[in-house]
Amino acid sequence: MPSNMTMDELLASSEIKQLVTGDVVEGVITSVRKNELWIDLGARGVGVVMRREIGHGQVLDVGTSITVSVIGPEMEEGHALLSMKRAVKDRGWDEVQRLFDGQEIVDISPYDANRGGLLVELEGIRGFLPVSQLAAGHYPRVSGADKDEILQKLNALTSETLRVRILDVSRKDNKLIFSEKEAVKDDMQARFAKLKVGDAVEGIVTGVIDFGAFVNVDGIEGLIHISEISWERVDNPRNYVKVGDTVTAKIIAIDKDRLSLSLKQMSEDPWLSEVKEFKKGDVVEGKVTRITPFGAFVQISPSVEALVHVSEMSDDETVDPEQLFQLNEKKQFKVLDIDTDNRKIALSLKDAK
Repeated sequence: MPSNMTMDELLASSEIKQLVTGDVVEGVITSVRKNELWIDLGARGVGVVMRREIGHGQVLDVGTSITVSVIGPEMEEGHALLSMKRAVKDRGWDEVQRLFDGQEIVDISPYDANRGGLLVELEGIRGFLPVSQLAAGHYPRVSGADKDEILQKLNALTSETLRVRILDVSRKDNKLIFSEKEAVKDDMQARFAKLKVGDAVEGIVTGVIDFGAFVNVDGIEGLIHISEISWERVDNPRNYVKVGDTVTAKIIAIDKDRLSLSLKQMSEDPWLSEVKEFKKGDVVEGKVTRITPFGAFVQISPSVEALVHVSEMSDDETVDPEQLFQLNEKKQFKVLDIDTDNRKIALSLKDAK
């Protein structure tokens, strides 16, 4: 070994690696003081952990082995500046990166919530689970996007254990995003494969909104559109179903990640039997249910609604349906045509006279 080698060259040529900022190393506590810990790093020297960088919940007795992260490899006094807190976080980032790379599923328990989602901590790293990444069974379906109700439903999840995958991780940007949807994706695909259009399935109503109802079918989200709730004309879905109801519905379409369901198709269409009571030329009594610029809709039996076109109201071509009819008013009409295939019946007011 050349006698004129510098200490740096000597260290570089040996197996002893010099400390570098960010290194995570093992050491032994040699001194416990009020505001600092002194750590023996073996052949790599000594270091100090200041009070603000000391973690919680660890035994801090002389002789205890601990893991620390290097903040400053060599201070003016010759020792290294170390951190216990950062070591925990550094190891945490390594672990979440490993979980992300392996697309592993992990269990988490959210510690708080805001209107955008759930606050989560994993391996000492704080992250976020957005509302949009919740699985169907936990997604807060509320009417009118009521933010307070959404927050209430999210807060209820802070007491639960959720299975998630890491959707995105960036140590540089201090970003950790979770997804429950991704964790159940494979399972959902297997469940979807077992379903087909025409199947009857059972589910629980998770939300009722103006255009229909959402249903959780064994973890798969289904939608019953307002037009598929009843053979009757439905103005308000809330009059037919409520959150928590168990319903049996028919699958009428399978989309990428959602089922389109029908309640009404679980029973025979009463229109088909009731329409048999009428024939072309009959004069019938009906109740006006809707008035439009082009005509009026008239209920002539519990399930059968027919149209009186504006041209069949009067010989006066300038007639205004809103002036001629009132809602729920009953009048006599003549049946002009019955189209069973398209479920349409045409009526005439002027011919009934």
